[in-house]
Amino acid sequence: MPDTQDIAYPRLTQAEIDQRVFDLYDEYCHGRLDRRGFLQQAALIAGGLAMAQALLPRYAVAQTISFTDPRIRARYVNYDSPGGTSGSMRGYLVQPSGAGPFPAVLVIHENRGLNPYIEDVARRLAAEGFLALAPDGLSPVGGYPGNDDDGRDLQARLDQGKLRADMLNGARFVKAHALSTGSLGITGFCWGGSTTNALACALGTELKAAVPFYGAAPDTAAVATIRAPLLVHYAEHDARINAMWPGYEAALKANGTAYETHIYPGTQHGFHNNSTPRYDEAAAKLAWDRTLAFFRRSLA
Repeated sequence: MPDTQDIAYPRLTQAEIDQRVFDLYDEYCHGRLDRRGFLQQAALIAGGLAMAQALLPRYAVAQTISFTDPRIRARYVNYDSPGGTSGSMRGYLVQPSGAGPFPAVLVIHENRGLNPYIEDVARRLAAEGFLALAPDGLSPVGGYPGNDDDGRDLQARLDQGKLRADMLNGARFVKAHALSTGSLGITGFCWGGSTTNALACALGTELKAAVPFYGAAPDTAAVATIRAPLLVHYAEHDARINAMWPGYEAALKANGTAYETHIYPGTQHGFHNNSTPRYDEAAAKLAWDRTLAFFRRSLA
């Protein structure tokens, strides 16, 4: 299957897309509809097929930091991952130019492997002075396959506990890296947002800051182990994820955890991802500026 970035789908703005199509796309992105079902159901809405096609990602035009940018150095690395899918993992490591050391940030992908958007996020962090590692949870089964549909299918077939262990081991690898100050933050998007929440629980005092973007809340009982401050980003139109927040917030308050949360008006789940019309430029910039400031404060 070709990468969706190479297909000339129509260009529509967020305002031109029916909310019902956004809702169907959310079902598709989370694996509750396959691609055929998404397009077929969208086609039942007036103009819906064109809207559905417009939502598919265009990674080539979404790159913001080139891998040859002189501010950074990027490479792929391998690290041991005991308890993970295969015992070994591959990730995209991006450092600022210069000798370092640098504060470290783990960047956790969505539910479809290490796609070009997440690699770009890692480069954005490095350009701002952070050592960034973006693991590819699919590396034990061949790596991100070049398109999100196959990536989503591959990730869904993995043992989810082992996949999360691969991310945990990535956090410990980048924290201990020779280029790291040892001060660790984590951010992630969608599945990566929920995994950011889970790793905040698992890492305890090993972690200095966590920034989940529209991620599912962790188990309430596990919240008591969180020791790092949180910056939590939500989209307004994301009912399934947002319904978890009141319980999560109550547990954070009971635990005395420092947290800050923002719900961005008018946005969709995935609003930070600039490869599709779910992207909201103003909200994404504000959320990213807040994220950088939070990491600078917390990881200094």
